Amino acid sequence: MTAPIPAERPLLRVAGPDDAAAVLSAADKREPGRLRTAWTAADIMSMEFAPPKWAVPGVISEGFSLLCGPPKVGKSWMSLALGVDVALGHKALGSIHVEQGPVLYLALEDTARRLQNRLRKVLGERRAPTGLTLATQCPPLPQGGAEAIAAWLDRHPNARMVIIDVFAKLRGNSTPGASAYDADYAAVSRAKKVADDYGVAIVAVHHVRKAGSEDFLTEVSGTNGLAGAADATLVLKRARNQGDGVLHVTGRDVDEAEYPLTFDPNAGTWQMLDGPADEHKVSSTRGAILRFLRQAPGSTPKVIADGTELKPETVRQTCSRMLADGQLAAEPGGRYRVPGVTAVTPVTAVTQAELTCENSSDTPSDTAREP
Repeated sequence: MTAPIPAERPLLRVAGPDDAAAVLSAADKREPGRLRTAWTAADIMSMEFAPPKWAVPGVISEGFSLLCGPPKVGKSWMSLALGVDVALGHKALGSIHVEQGPVLYLALEDTARRLQNRLRKVLGERRAPTGLTLATQCPPLPQGGAEAIAAWLDRHPNARMVIIDVFAKLRGNSTPGASAYDADYAAVSRAKKVADDYGVAIVAVHHVRKAGSEDFLTEVSGTNGLAGAADATLVLKRARNQGDGVLHVTGRDVDEAEYPLTFDPNAGTWQMLDGPADEHKVSSTRGAILRFLRQAPGSTPKVIADGTELKPETVRQTCSRMLADGQLAAEPGGRYRVPGVTAVTPVTAVTQAELTCENSSDTPSDTAREP
C-alpha cells in the first residue's frame, strides 16, 4: 500500500517520483475502476449532471482558461484581484457575485515584496484573506508541477480557482521532435487534466501577438493548439494611456461575450462598466453621443450638443461620420438614434442633468478629425 502523503509536505515542492506517485494514487482512488467513455444517445439523454462550477459566474468556469493580453495591459492586476475577491467571497470585477473558496495564486514572475505591495493596493481597507495562497515558485508541469498543484488541491477540497501567472514559466520544455502545435496542445492538456480531475477553474496568464486581428482568438501567442486545448480563452484589450478596456470571452461552457471594463490604477482593480462594449471601444466623443442617444433617441445634433456639452459643429460632423460607419441611424428632420433603439417622439430639449450623462471634454482630435 502506498504511504499517505505527509501533512507537513512543503507547499508546491515534490520530493521525488514516489511522492508524485502517491498524489496520483490518491487521485485514482476517487474514481476506482475503469471509466466509461462511450454511451448511446438515449443513455446520454437519461443522465443527470451537476451544473458546472463557476469561479466567476459567466466569465470563468471550471476547466482550463487562458487570460491573454499584451504586456503591461493589466493582466496580473486582474488575476490577483480576482483571486482576492474569490477568496473573500466579494464581488468580482466590482459587480459579479462569487462563491467564496480557497485560491492558489502562482506568481511566478514576482517576489514576496512585490506581492505585498500589490496586495496592499488591491485590498484597500479589506482584510487579507487566509484562503488565498501565494507562491513564487513551482516546478514545470512535466517535472512535477501538475502533481504539486494536485497536492495543494487535495489539501483544499473546496478550492475555487488556481491562477498561473505566467503560463510560460510553468509549461515546461517540448517533447523532442514534436510540432509546435502538438507541443502547445500538450502543454495546455497537462494543466487541463488537473482542472478536470478536481472540477476547479485553472486560469493561466498568457501573452498575445504584437500584430492585432479582428478575431481575438488568433491574437493568442503561439499556435492554435493553445486556444484549441483550452476550455475558454479570455483576451484583455486596452489602448495605451486609456483607462477603459474590453474583455473578450469565449469557450466551451462560457457564452461568447465582450465585457467593457475600466482600470483604476490607484486601487489596481478592474471594474465592469454599464452598456455595450462597443461604446467603450470608440473615441470619447462618439461614446458620449452613443450614451446620450440610447437615453434620448431621435435627438438633433443641437440637442445632443446641449446634453453632452460638446461643440455643436463637432457633434454635427461626428454624427455624420457615425452614420456613414453604421454606428447611428437617421430619422426625418435631421434626428439621430442608435440602431435598434426606436424614437417614440422627437426630442426637443434635454439637459445633461436630466439624463445623468457623463461629461465629455473636447480634445484637439474632437474638434479636428474625430476618428
